[in-house]
Amino acid sequence: MQPERFLADVEAKPSSLRALADALDGGTGFAWPDMDRDGRVLLIGMGSSWFAAQVAALRLRRHGITAVAEIASAEHSWPPRGDTTVVAISASGRSTETLDLAARLGERGLVALTNTGTSPLRDLASHAVELHAGEETSGIACRSALHTLIALLALEQQITGTSLALSDACRCAADAIESLLGSRDRWLVEVAERLSGPHGTWLLAPAERISTALQGALMLREVARRQADGCETGDWSHVDVYLTRALDYRALVFPGSRYDAEAARWIKDRGATVVSVHADHLPGFPAAATSVTYPAGGNTLTPLLAETTVAELVAEHWFARGATI
Repeated sequence: MQPERFLADVEAKPSSLRALADALDGGTGFAWPDMDRDGRVLLIGMGSSWFAAQVAALRLRRHGITAVAEIASAEHSWPPRGDTTVVAISASGRSTETLDLAARLGERGLVALTNTGTSPLRDLASHAVELHAGEETSGIACRSALHTLIALLALEQQITGTSLALSDACRCAADAIESLLGSRDRWLVEVAERLSGPHGTWLLAPAERISTALQGALMLREVARRQADGCETGDWSHVDVYLTRALDYRALVFPGSRYDAEAARWIKDRGATVVSVHADHLPGFPAAATSVTYPAGGNTLTPLLAETTVAELVAEHWFARGATI
């Protein structure tokens, strides 16, 4: 891992997304095998891969697809069945837990979603899907995490027969990330200072974008070695609200949950510090001290694909100013 190279990986996201959009338009995007919408889909992975899988499984269930995201370190999952497709997700193709569970589930119906040309995971699978994220020179999942989300959205399109206009979504996300990168001189120092407290940083996002909170918190831990954790906004009032009374609570909130107002009420009453990140045409978080906005281009997928960039830039900012590895 080389965190000093992380910023270059983040800055390459817009060009990577536009190249992916061109590939999708040209029919050379993600080569998913045919899957029966009446079958079962089991998405397995660790870390960033599992975060994306949770979003994808929720979206598939919304279409009536029997889909589950399973953390690969689980001892057991669904019993084997002929109509089950197992999607094993690992950018490196070498995640030990994913390899172990994939091997136990057997190679029949095993699809590898990976970013490497050769790997033990590809050897196990009957079919492989390439992420097209390119080499991440820092060794930290950045573009690969983003491309995993898009690849799973492409899987949703294929199974359900609905169009998500993914090439347009990629270009809108590229524009949004480019805007965040271009405007960082105006907001990054203030946001980093507001989120830097003695007791860590908490990230909140709706269930439909839970990967944003979990991946963002991971970036703060992995790049900057700061205490951070992610939580679903509705669940926050049941599991994390207690900390606002006892700690100097600092939160990075990604609005969009119907339960934003409840979380905001507790946060405001207890004087916690909040930064909101949202598309520029949408309302922010009611209790936010400051907000970071970006253009969504009218695409509803832009927040899911773009907003983690703020956490990545905060993480790199802290690292560059002396985080201990």
